[in-house]
Amino acid sequence: MFSALGSFVYRRRGLVLLLAGLLTVIAAVLGPAVTESVKSGGFADPGSESAAADALLEETFGRSAADVVVVYGSETVLTEDPVFAQTVATALGGLPDGIALSVLTPWTDGLPADVATSLLGSDGHSALAVITLSGTTEEARQAQVDGIEGALAAPAGWTTEVGGSVVVMTEMQHLSESDIVRAEVFAMPVLIILLLVIFGGLVAALLPVTIGVVAILGALGLLRALTTVTDVSSFAVNVTTILGLGLAIDYSLFIVSRFREELARTDDVERAVRTTVSTAGRTVVFSGVTVLIAFAGLLFFPQMFLRSMGLGGMAVVLLDMLLAVTLLPALLAVLGRRVDAGRLPRSLTARLAGLRGGRGRVRDGARGWARVAAFVLRFPGAVAAASVALLLVLALPVFGLQVADGDARELPTASGPRQATERVAELFPGQSGTVVEVAVRSTAGPLDPGEAGLYLAEIGALDGVLGAEVVAQAGSVTHVSVATDLLTDSSGARTLVSEIRDVDAPTETEVLVGGAAATSADSIRAIVSTAPWTALFIAGVTLVLLFLALGSVVAPVKAVLLNGLSLAATFGVLTWAFVDGHLAGVAGFTAAGAVAPGNLVLVAVVAFGLAMDYELFLLSRIREAHLAGVGTREAITTGLVRSGSTITSAALLLVVVLAAMATSGVTFLKVVGLGLAFAVALDATVVRALLVPATLALLGRATWWLPGPLRRVHDRFGVSEGEVEDGEAVPERGGPETGAVHPPELVRAVGASR
Repeated sequence: MFSALGSFVYRRRGLVLLLAGLLTVIAAVLGPAVTESVKSGGFADPGSESAAADALLEETFGRSAADVVVVYGSETVLTEDPVFAQTVATALGGLPDGIALSVLTPWTDGLPADVATSLLGSDGHSALAVITLSGTTEEARQAQVDGIEGALAAPAGWTTEVGGSVVVMTEMQHLSESDIVRAEVFAMPVLIILLLVIFGGLVAALLPVTIGVVAILGALGLLRALTTVTDVSSFAVNVTTILGLGLAIDYSLFIVSRFREELARTDDVERAVRTTVSTAGRTVVFSGVTVLIAFAGLLFFPQMFLRSMGLGGMAVVLLDMLLAVTLLPALLAVLGRRVDAGRLPRSLTARLAGLRGGRGRVRDGARGWARVAAFVLRFPGAVAAASVALLLVLALPVFGLQVADGDARELPTASGPRQATERVAELFPGQSGTVVEVAVRSTAGPLDPGEAGLYLAEIGALDGVLGAEVVAQAGSVTHVSVATDLLTDSSGARTLVSEIRDVDAPTETEVLVGGAAATSADSIRAIVSTAPWTALFIAGVTLVLLFLALGSVVAPVKAVLLNGLSLAATFGVLTWAFVDGHLAGVAGFTAAGAVAPGNLVLVAVVAFGLAMDYELFLLSRIREAHLAGVGTREAITTGLVRSGSTITSAALLLVVVLAAMATSGVTFLKVVGLGLAFAVALDATVVRALLVPATLALLGRATWWLPGPLRRVHDRFGVSEGEVEDGEAVPERGGPETGAVHPPELVRAVGASR
């Protein structure tokens, strides 16, 4: 199948390039409009009790959220002075007509005295205005707050600080979008320089970049298409576009490297293209499918944020995979040996790729990997033990992992909305706690006052509750407000929500607990309860795919277990960096003592998929040598020599892309960027270069063990790099076309290790 695809792409390269060009133009026209079609928020579980409670209260009593909060301050005028009230009223009069459902200030008529007092600053020179916007959707409310700061500004000599939930979310989205664009602009020149060093030539270096640019445009187009059939989170655009760039360059590097390797063995460009697609291309497809399956695991979660990440990730990986086995081979077919055009002087490049410069010649990179293989094969037990010990040490901090939804502290310290949030917490302690909203729906008319009193008394006796009262009643629905000084995203607030839910409901009523703390608790609970099923799905499907690709039972199990250990180490480092805050000063973020669980899920899924990428590229080359008839140790050496430099180079390029994302001022992107960059670096070095070959050496031929019934299944459905296909026999061991046999000096290196 893949040989046929390679032949088709070579013979119809003009058609492939034309279709790719047309699709790219369409994507370039439609893609940028995706920012107008994506959705905000999506972090809550829409099927949760808190969502039902909030919906019932809003339907019955209307919205009363603090969408926008404004802190007005004066150095000279005290809040008791009528001038202060008049100045605030004048500033709020700048709001456009119809934008607000309600505006509360300390001087609002009919406001209870305790509420009015809570809106006065403790410094005596500040007052708080709370605005509920009229927009019926999150997107509509975000559109309303764009530019609202200017409309709310007080006169010269006064300070105006604007925050609130909608303002914070809007700021986070705008910063994320601009930071990702900046990251891509920063990363691209670095990538080009690294590719020049790796390939030693301009044309070969520009090919992965070309595919990366096409992938970004295509990713935006695919996301725009997805918005027509389902909700897509605005943050999905940020993550999937930068991953689209990284994976496109990753896959392209393997294809271009293999093509240049094949050209060193044959003068037939068509044969080189066909062999490249049927070997590296086939591995790219299997690798892409494993990453795609990992993203599919996000579809199990109820949150729109994670589901849209899954859909966007699947679309982008599919695009990168297809470009790597169609557009890129077509370009290579057109270029032929001109792929080496624009060679830089040898003295200017480090030859990191370790590719063969011609028949019988081995570059320094290959010699280096031969030495690594010799060392690992000489001490496989010690290398495996040391590698596992290192991963376990890195994983130790994970026992202190704490999760909580993000808040304004995700923004840079200089951000206006964050400063406003901190100002509210400093000057208005009565507004800094959380309120648990309880909806009591009676099935027998209005709630009995006696029953209500007993219910409120039980809630009021709970630890952390400052007070509980009925704030509104309409028909059969009663709104109970529970005040607490606990922070919304704290474990104490989540515990209180659980305890309120455990209180016996009044007779013949249904009680629904909502509010911000309950929403956070329900979201975390949904992620924690869904994660095991997601992990089981990803691991199960990955095992099947690896079995089909490798023709082994042991190798897939080993791969999943080792990648799980690598993932634990990544989580440990994230805990050390973000929960414990050890990188707060260096990376420029505020340690909140917790990480959003959705971010951890995203890191886990993508890191696992990328780890399987490199696992397949290495094991496929080892298996290719194994099928050619070489011994286990020689096959391991061949696999490392043939793929080690390429995997390292691909990992380096991907780390650059991901590290660029970590330069964002938004902590969420720092967690994802740094987490994935570390996971890729760890996997390409400790795991892929040391632990995997050491375990393969210890397992020996048992690595390829396959029971008879499964062998028949694999013979029928499996596709492995280097196996017989399309009637072509695998060349004899030592033949120039196999790519499975290393040069004599590498064989001697292996022999010296025995």
